[in-house]
Amino acid sequence: MLLEHGTRRLHITKVTARPTREWAGQQARNPADLGMRIESLRFLLRDRDGKYGEAFDTVFKAEELEVILSAPRVPRMSTRCERITGSVRREMPDHVLIVNEAHARQILAVYRRHYNAHRPHQARQQPPPDAKERPDATVHDLNARRALRTQILGGVISEYRYIA
Repeated sequence: MLLEHGTRRLHITKVTARPTREWAGQQARNPADLGMRIESLRFLLRDRDGKYGEAFDTVFKAEELEVILSAPRVPRMSTRCERITGSVRREMPDHVLIVNEAHARQILAVYRRHYNAHRPHQARQQPPPDAKERPDATVHDLNARRALRTQILGGVISEYRYIA
């Protein structure tokens, strides 16, 4: 997973049960698969996991991004990444039985769409990353508008929006 700090936009990489250095390096070479805008990024903050080797860092350095390693045993240095990892774990695998890698990819794609298009973000004063404009929070007549609930992933997540 990659998280853009400023927009809070979530990008999901490929899924594998056993990530290796070679696999992580290949994921770094495929930012177009994620829909990322590399030119808008300035640095990459990553942990010191062994699966991120020199090939992984070289890809980002070639794009003139500064690669910053988090300090050992300091999870507060990457709080946003820790937060999104925790959110995904709490909202997904704890409630959905994932059968295989293809199923995991499908579930994560649905979650990414929900996270970027519907889920409120406190750091952004509630609008999701893909919101074009801030929704009107003023409700003049509670009976004039009805809410429509859409269940995502079999009801694990609910999305609400007003209908006419």
